[in-house]
Amino acid sequence: MIAQLFALALVATPGETVWSEVQSRWRPRLEPLLTEVLAFPTVWTDQEALAAQRRWLARIGPELGFVVRDRETITEIDLPGPEGAPVLGLVVHGDLQPVTASEWTVPPFAATYKDGAVWGRGAADDKGPLVEALLVMAALRTSGVARTHTVRLLVGTDEEHGAEDMETYKKQHALPDLSLVLDSDFPVVVGEKAWAEWVILAQERTTPATGPVEVVDLSAGQAVSIVPDVATLTLRWRSGTPDWERWLRPVRGAKLPAGTTLEVRGTGGERTVVVRGRAAHAGVGLSRGRNALVALAVAMHGRLPPCAASDLLEYVHAAGRDTAGRGLGLPPPDPLWGPVDTNFGVLSREGNGWFGLRVNLRSPPSLWGDALRARVNAHAQAFAARRGARFTTGGRFGYEPFVVPTDAPLVQRLLAAYTRGTGRPGKPVVSAGGTYAQRMTNAVPFGMWFREDGVYPGHASDERMPIRSLELGMRALAEAVGDLATSPPITHPLEAATARP
Repeated sequence: MIAQLFALALVATPGETVWSEVQSRWRPRLEPLLTEVLAFPTVWTDQEALAAQRRWLARIGPELGFVVRDRETITEIDLPGPEGAPVLGLVVHGDLQPVTASEWTVPPFAATYKDGAVWGRGAADDKGPLVEALLVMAALRTSGVARTHTVRLLVGTDEEHGAEDMETYKKQHALPDLSLVLDSDFPVVVGEKAWAEWVILAQERTTPATGPVEVVDLSAGQAVSIVPDVATLTLRWRSGTPDWERWLRPVRGAKLPAGTTLEVRGTGGERTVVVRGRAAHAGVGLSRGRNALVALAVAMHGRLPPCAASDLLEYVHAAGRDTAGRGLGLPPPDPLWGPVDTNFGVLSREGNGWFGLRVNLRSPPSLWGDALRARVNAHAQAFAARRGARFTTGGRFGYEPFVVPTDAPLVQRLLAAYTRGTGRPGKPVVSAGGTYAQRMTNAVPFGMWFREDGVYPGHASDERMPIRSLELGMRALAEAVGDLATSPPITHPLEAATARP
């Protein structure tokens, strides 16, 4: 009996077998694959780069033993199971947030290896997880472990710009029976805040210009989901001999928010004020960011003549300095979900000559959608009425919060896999980031970022991912895939225990 028990103790779990295969056979491919995929500048506007990356996937997939199908908006990469088997999905995206190259210390669209990490746009969000998934799937294939599921890696192309790729895909193709979305935090995310893009358009005033200067142009930010790292204001002296030294003295002397800087450029009748901060993810990395637009609003407060650009800058000063929504008159933080994360992300001139301000709002289930829209619109219009500005509001408020029962079978299985893979106790978490899980059925975010590594670096300048965390993430994913892909299907993966008979 003792010998039998000892023999059973020596039998590896499927996840341990898969991880052993990763280490012995597939780990050497990690850096080469990262180097290749990080070279594609797949910002959503670069359709050529996105197409080139899809061709790369079509080449790499068969090399690793997979079946690849290009569905245009989504690439399917299959490790087939038995005929008619249910499908376990692993979901990532291959598109990227834009960059300001001058704010990086390394080339943004290349893999740089230093300080124990891989640096480059997408290292964490979401090309590092893409490579991790490929290698774990390859290890599952060569491990010899019998599979009960087809494992399907879905690689999206539009997650950072609205996730319409998934909406298009699921109209024509069946979603996996259950999915792990590899685009968030470990251990398991059971809640994602609602996401909104609020737009305020400022129409130019009809009254004559006053004061010694006028606004020529104003711009800040790259995308609404990124804390703006640069804000630029160009001014022109209206008449007479320019006295810039005197006019700019209060601007130069303004007490800027910590982590931001201001410089003035130009000669003659024009000056350009450039404020720099630090880019960061507007959800999970918001505290890491230093908002250059807010700092510019602080520096220019009360200095500019009434006009569309100054109306918006003054509103940023009034409402945008607090990232928890208090400047917008929103409720205090929810005990579980936290505040309405607020990022005044983009300000630019519109095609019709107006100026537009775009604000990212990430809110708890208690306030989202039309209710949130009504609150912030009323706040902006009240400000406009007091100032004599002309604001038109709009935006997108239809992305609802994502909520999963913590005792759902899939959640519990993934927590156990995380603990086996990392040796750490796991508990469900709530995230301010939004993922494909909100647009799928039977899907939950599972990694691949460890909160122990600090604030999430996705969307930030000098984005990086520690190599040890990539390895540990593969270890946790090997346990999860080794369990789920080799076991009988879960009948109701996201149903609460209290709802089951």
